[in-house]
Amino acid sequence: MAKYLIEGGNKLQGDVHISGNKNALFPCISAALLTEEEVILRNIPKIRDTDVMLEILNAIGAEVTLEDDLIKIKAVQLNSEELPRELMAKLRGSIVIVGAILSRLGKVKFYHPGGDIIGKRTIEPHLNGFKELGFNVKTKDLEYQIVNKYKEGDVKIFLEEQSVTGTENLILASVLGSKTVILKNCAKEPHVVNLCNMLNQMGAEISGVGDTTLTIKGKKKLKGTDFTIGADYIEFGSYAIAAALTRGEIKIRGCDISDWEPVTIPLRKMGVILKENPDKTVTASAGNLVAIAPRLHTNIWPGFPTDLMSLFIVLATQAKGVSLLHDWMYESRMFFVDKLIGMGAQITIADTHRVVIYGPTKLKARDMESPDIRAGMALVLAALIAQGKSTINRAELIERGYEDIVNKLKALGADIERLD
Repeated sequence: MAKYLIEGGNKLQGDVHISGNKNALFPCISAALLTEEEVILRNIPKIRDTDVMLEILNAIGAEVTLEDDLIKIKAVQLNSEELPRELMAKLRGSIVIVGAILSRLGKVKFYHPGGDIIGKRTIEPHLNGFKELGFNVKTKDLEYQIVNKYKEGDVKIFLEEQSVTGTENLILASVLGSKTVILKNCAKEPHVVNLCNMLNQMGAEISGVGDTTLTIKGKKKLKGTDFTIGADYIEFGSYAIAAALTRGEIKIRGCDISDWEPVTIPLRKMGVILKENPDKTVTASAGNLVAIAPRLHTNIWPGFPTDLMSLFIVLATQAKGVSLLHDWMYESRMFFVDKLIGMGAQITIADTHRVVIYGPTKLKARDMESPDIRAGMALVLAALIAQGKSTINRAELIERGYEDIVNKLKALGADIERLD
């Protein structure tokens, strides 16, 4: 296991480049399985989760070449409809491969996906959607076998919830064939839009992109394409908060924040200064950090993203006033807060979904363990401003979502060291 040693107190300054959105990468990699022609994906985040996705593709027969920040995928022939259990167990996002395999082969066998433990993450919306598309779903404990029953006629599906991966899976399962599929109550996060744009580039016919209703006219075959993954707005928010917390100034490159209001508005409300520059960069720094009023709560896009909640909790510890932060999506999102309390933060845990934070408070270094990607990054941010040297164990979890995090922070002036 890896660990980070972080001496707090350094002001972060300089430039950082934002990586591609990992949550867009997974469905886009899956989309490459829908054609026998070569697909090139650019702006690839070099993270552990990317490696797992590519291992899955290799295991089922796709040819994969990784070159710097791009991937070349050629799935001329897939040799297995069974997805490797040990790899699926490592990555929640691998679930979106299921829709692509169903579209391409008409059947799939897989094990329940793993990943971060931040709450109950059912795949029922996926399974119910597949049934409505005409697939037969058999479940045995955590193993699933799905086969096409070749149901005739067009289909209209109302998703039970605006599940991001559920939306992506049903899109992937619908683009090949002769049916017209109407999906209602779809998620519309930037990564869903990325997937639709890539598929349309490949010759799919998806209308309503960016809306909650998508109309998909099935095609007999798709072609290869060269597609660039969008920037990661979660990583953007992470470095903007790092600049504000350390009273530094970071120029963030590789992102366009014009449609990221769910992230930028809460940052600005709390006093983070975001200056959009003519060269398409954003400079983040701290003004007077204040509590967010009346509260900050997660929501489906275009609402505040749950993946940023842990980081905003740390920001609230340094903001003047009382902040109420509420994440209704995951009942385990707040479970890392006791570590911040141990560092000296004044936080009341109202219940599993809500915390009340009194700020600002000085934090002290501690020996801690990363429970998941986002909480781990939140602990890194807390350690950057804590008095003394903190140790963050199980740091490899953080690297599942953040590319080259140690070197990026070092380049900005952080005193951080990685040990295996």
